[in-house]
Amino acid sequence: GVSPGGGPVYINMLKYKWWQPLIYLTPMGLVLLFVYGYPIVRVFDFSMRRIRGASGPFIGLDNFRFVLRNPVFHDAVRHNLFFMIGVPILVLLALIFSSLLFEQPRGWKFYRFSLFLPYILAVPVVGFVFSYLLTLNGALNGMLRFMGLDFLALDWLGSPKIALKSVLAIIIWKEMGFGIVLFFARLMSVSEEIYDAAKIDGANWWQTLWYITIPQLKVVIEFFAIITIINLLSWVFAYVYVISKGGPGTSTQVIELWIFNKVAHGAPNPGMGAAASVILFLVTMVLIFTLLRLRVGEEE
Repeated sequence: GVSPGGGPVYINMLKYKWWQPLIYLTPMGLVLLFVYGYPIVRVFDFSMRRIRGASGPFIGLDNFRFVLRNPVFHDAVRHNLFFMIGVPILVLLALIFSSLLFEQPRGWKFYRFSLFLPYILAVPVVGFVFSYLLTLNGALNGMLRFMGLDFLALDWLGSPKIALKSVLAIIIWKEMGFGIVLFFARLMSVSEEIYDAAKIDGANWWQTLWYITIPQLKVVIEFFAIITIINLLSWVFAYVYVISKGGPGTSTQVIELWIFNKVAHGAPNPGMGAAASVILFLVTMVLIFTLLRLRVGEEE
């Protein structure tokens, strides 16, 4: 045989060395190791020290015990877990809207753009705008009062009872576009003959959604759900910090914000902040590997 380079295939194979790709991968690998690996190692080290300045004495697992006994940290964990309610809501909304867009009604491109637009907005911008819209005398309540719906004009971000729910609603509004685009892109690759056959058989919209659309989107739904779980567990700091800074009181405190406060604000305690970071990191890793194993098990 002749290789693309013009020489015999077996000669080119003999020239190939298994270590040659490593030469090209090593520089980037070293950069990634320095950028990600070194900070992770330092965080683990800090989590076992009483940090004063750049270092401190080794105290073992004391920081972890202090973190796990801290009542504000308990509140933060509960709030992150509460955000998990957003996972099925986001999946359901993305599924419904992507299915409606797939039917390509009149003006569907405009609707697609409108639904995806919030996702590409910067989180600080979204948080800043909503922090004004949802105040007691903000634009939303002004509109409700104008419509005679005074009983719905609530202190959305100032009431401990509903502030966390308001933050979650903002997150859902912004993140929904990502799921819609994912699902819609997958549906566009599905053969139209399947849907034509369903129409001939007399299937209504909900039956088509349940028996055809969802099975076709199964892998994409799982991917979106996993990403959403990880984001709601360890990627909501920007939302909370800009919108409410964890208040009123600790009603919207989340794990990332608690870590930030321990490291940078109030009475800094980097050791406890590092310990909480390690806990969050390990929980996230366990969650990722568990979900991946479940996925592999289903494929087998």
